[in-house]
Amino acid sequence: MVIRNFSELETALKGRPPLRPAVAGAEDAATLEALAAALAEGLIDSAVLAGDGDRIAALLPPALAPHVHIRPAADAAEAAALAVAAIRAGEADVLVKGSVDSAAYLRAVVARDSGLRASPVLSNLTLAEMPSAPRLIGATDNGILVLPTLDQKRAILLNALPLFRGLGVTPLRVAAIAASEKVHPAQPATVDAAALRDEWAAGNGSVLVDGPFGYDVALSPAAAAKKGFAASPVAGRADLVLFPSIEAGNATVKAWKLHGQARTASIVLGARVPVLLNSRADGVEQRRLGLLLAAVVRAGQDTDQTTTGEQTCST
Repeated sequence: MVIRNFSELETALKGRPPLRPAVAGAEDAATLEALAAALAEGLIDSAVLAGDGDRIAALLPPALAPHVHIRPAADAAEAAALAVAAIRAGEADVLVKGSVDSAAYLRAVVARDSGLRASPVLSNLTLAEMPSAPRLIGATDNGILVLPTLDQKRAILLNALPLFRGLGVTPLRVAAIAASEKVHPAQPATVDAAALRDEWAAGNGSVLVDGPFGYDVALSPAAAAKKGFAASPVAGRADLVLFPSIEAGNATVKAWKLHGQARTASIVLGARVPVLLNSRADGVEQRRLGLLLAAVVRAGQDTDQTTTGEQTCST
């Protein structure tokens, strides 16, 4: 079954093993409220809360209190380190950013000897539900890699696979975005898009990559047909939009939210466990939806354990 919106996602996750988040900087009211909502839904069953112990205790919703373990920390760096340590010790299985600075948080994730890195790169992906789209659409990278190289774009795609596997999306259609549909050496994004297209064409068809495409060709069947791409298996119906720069991805996702009435959730991929990099502007709902994405990634990783050689590209 392909999951096409967040309501279907919530239904699909019922009955799955609950998450055990570890929160860095848990002295954050929106994060704690999101955890309480997730507990009530059965999405989580416990949490490790690292940060200012007194402030955490003061903000803690009563229903959540019996299910948490508070780890006092003197500053953001220590809070992030304690949350990551809880993951490594098996006490938690998803990392959540609370009130800590993003830089300190990510430094703990990528620390050579004590971090959680699994992929050559970490990448951010935002999943959006919009009234104008018949499916969930992903955007990457819109939060970490400023100007990804071709090798980094390869890693970004691989990072995204467990999420879409968990959503039941088969094949996964990926549109590599550029300013032009023509390959030109003066526009590196077009060259990279064509390289990714050719590499994944040698796979088994479970992932389809095409481009270079303008944004309209990637998501509008009418624009794809008008520009001569009706025969493309990706044009006009992309599930995942791969952006050439952080500016392009970040601006697009913000436009989805501001002008497209989008419900969104974001997740960092490429670590041993799902990592949530919540923005300070995110409310309770977006933080709760982020936990849903974490559960989907875990489901996709579980599925991958039972398959071999499923997702490869030829480089």
